[in-house]
Amino acid sequence: MTRPDMTIEALKRILREGAGADEGVDLDADILDVEFAELGYDSLAMLETASRIEREYGIKLEDETTAAARTPRALLAVVNSR
Repeated sequence: MTRPDMTIEALKRILREGAGADEGVDLDADILDVEFAELGYDSLAMLETASRIEREYGIKLEDETTAAARTPRALLAVVNSR
């Protein structure tokens, strides 16, 4: 059975659940091309996010690949290519 692609809404949920949300950042805005650092997510938060994605979607994400995905759009492309 094919799993559905990860959506921006699912990514926002995982970000909020794993690392919370910076008070000065509106995750409900158009954030597809905003770097995670600008959204308030550091490397530790992104490791937690990747771990949650792996568990929820049943995939393996390489640390280097995840680190190179600096925006939600890039991370979604990586996840959905698996």
